[in-house]
Amino acid sequence: MVDDNELERLHNLAVPAPGGEAKARALAAAMQAFDLDEKNSTASQGTSAGLRLTERAQKLWRDIMQRKLISTPAITALVALPIAGYAAFEMLKEQPPVITGNGKIAETLADKPLAQKSAPEQLATNEPLAAAPAKEKKTDTDTETRANSQMAPAAPKPATEVDSLLKQEAAPEAMPAPQPAPAESGQLAAGGKDGAGVVAGYSAKRSADELERADKAPAGVAAAIPASPPKVADSKLMVQPAPMPSDQMQPQEQNRDRIETFKTNPVHETAQDPVSTFSIDVDTASYSFVRRSLKEGALPQADTVRVEEMINYFPYDWKGPDSATTPFNSTVTVMPTPWNEHTKLMHVAVKGFDVKPAEQPKANLVFLIDVSGSMDEPDKLPLLKSAFRLLISKLKPDDTVSIVTYAGNAGTVLMPTKAAEKQKILAAIDNLEPGGSTAGEAGIREAYKLAQQSFVKDGVNRVMLATDGDFNVGQTDDEDLKRLIETERKTGVFLSVFGFGQGNLNDQMMQTIAQNGNGTAAYIDTLAEAEKVLVEDASSTLFTIAKDVKIQVEFNPAKVSEYRLVGYETRALKREDFNNDRVDAGDIGSGHSVTALYEITPKGSGGEQVDPLRYGQAKVDNGGVANADEYAFVKIRYKLPSENVSKLITTPVTAANEVKSFDAAGADQRFSVAVAAFGQKLRDEDQTANFEYDRIAEIANAARGADPFGYRAEFLSLVRLASSLGGNK
Repeated sequence: MVDDNELERLHNLAVPAPGGEAKARALAAAMQAFDLDEKNSTASQGTSAGLRLTERAQKLWRDIMQRKLISTPAITALVALPIAGYAAFEMLKEQPPVITGNGKIAETLADKPLAQKSAPEQLATNEPLAAAPAKEKKTDTDTETRANSQMAPAAPKPATEVDSLLKQEAAPEAMPAPQPAPAESGQLAAGGKDGAGVVAGYSAKRSADELERADKAPAGVAAAIPASPPKVADSKLMVQPAPMPSDQMQPQEQNRDRIETFKTNPVHETAQDPVSTFSIDVDTASYSFVRRSLKEGALPQADTVRVEEMINYFPYDWKGPDSATTPFNSTVTVMPTPWNEHTKLMHVAVKGFDVKPAEQPKANLVFLIDVSGSMDEPDKLPLLKSAFRLLISKLKPDDTVSIVTYAGNAGTVLMPTKAAEKQKILAAIDNLEPGGSTAGEAGIREAYKLAQQSFVKDGVNRVMLATDGDFNVGQTDDEDLKRLIETERKTGVFLSVFGFGQGNLNDQMMQTIAQNGNGTAAYIDTLAEAEKVLVEDASSTLFTIAKDVKIQVEFNPAKVSEYRLVGYETRALKREDFNNDRVDAGDIGSGHSVTALYEITPKGSGGEQVDPLRYGQAKVDNGGVANADEYAFVKIRYKLPSENVSKLITTPVTAANEVKSFDAAGADQRFSVAVAAFGQKLRDEDQTANFEYDRIAEIANAARGADPFGYRAEFLSLVRLASSLGGNK
């Protein structure tokens, strides 16, 4: 320990001549003084280290909450004000306010914001308080805990018990009077003797507001929290507390989204693996995910980008069938690849028969709506209600609507009702309120039960599930839900899923149950998207014209060295699944357009990625191969909605399907290729690594064509956003 006497002796010593040994001794003494604890009553310079006001306040509240002094909302209001007063004392303790020469309290600039008035200053000048931070998002688990506590509420604690809880913090009996001290340069004067009381009142309001955000009661339950700070009689000054850092005032939200991970399709050598098989996909959720992410200023996560869903988001004018007896028509085009001069694209377009409104079958719809606590966000339940109101306007008077909700347990809000009673249905939708956990399995069972009660033979029988996330009560495993949906699907009731919001979205579950429920999965992030899915695309969303649609392509090794399927990674099937009618696959709705792209490497083009075998290769050009001039043979297998035996459509791909240049392809073909390039670029795939966003935008703009709803114009804006966020590379 270095005391004052030693320092005095050092002060009186003669300064030694400069030298290495003297420097070493000086450095050693300095390091020793630095490492030792400062237990001196008098510091030679500065002040002893201590917590700032904000740090002490944060530590105090952390200690209080860790000891669970405020364990239930019932005593929040009773505890808030006394604790706030104690908080004010703790904040001023050990660092009393500085008294200026005229008797006013001064405060250092270090504890004040530079450019923004605090709430006390605003109160003193009659200015409005700043808006409170956005409330913390609730999860279903949090809501379930609160719901359970309210089902069996504890008796309110008496005032004496609250007092005893406060005494556990060993609050001092009285606040010591501040010691006078001269004002220093850089200090601001506030004035008056009632500052501590104002701090207490202001702290009480902030404490109550933060507790309300952290533990908001479910809808319909009023919280006993003061709406404004208590008045302070004869207040003449406001002691301004330093603002708490935003990252500590409001905890960072945890992203609970569940997205299925998958690897990009590899390149296949035709001689070794000539057959590709996959299920059709008409889902569009991925495009909405990507759009929301880009508009919020971030490139999307790779696994949220499913290229086939981005391509199939847009309507295309493919040639359709002439009658409903053949539910769809296929068109195949071979064209040069814009991002690789050595390869070609084989573009497979499928168009479903468009059922005329007069011919549309009667619909029996059950709205299965998630009203759990996590749906209490503007882009969730409120948007959902607006979306379903739009759908009601598209139904015919003799269509039937039922509504089932689930939150903690399932309940029937509206028994089967004819669409002619529009106001009754709309009133049931408007009265929906969030609260509780998520008993999704019970809701699905109840919805299927109602669908069976109003089953329409040769009509549309569909459950329409609208949710933001997990089923955390009942069967929550995706495989269990899959088996449940598969069993109900056999009765003729199909299921579609509509996702809302973010932060708790279970896209993986949505995809699983939609694929196995003979339905579609869409993500609705705006009212405009709701109009697209439920109004503009209502026919394709509701009216299925073919189910279990599978595509199988066999490539000719004599013409194609390698191939790669663009997208459809989550829809891959085994080769033997194609002819197995028990294997489920995707469905096509009225007027649906479906597009698939293969990037193929013509034999001898020099673009092969797989080296030839050193000791020989499979014999494919022996002159005895049938149909040697074909690129590939496309087979499509499907079932009619009411049948269980599949039918087959085949299309050989020859030079007659080929165009000489990319620009010679149709506008819809070129635009879909631009979307495919964009999706691959966002996934950071090797094939498009050197294909610039500017080139994608150029292709899309040239092929924009008729765009009555502005979907393609919006796509161009997304390409520009991605370019600015990720660089034009």
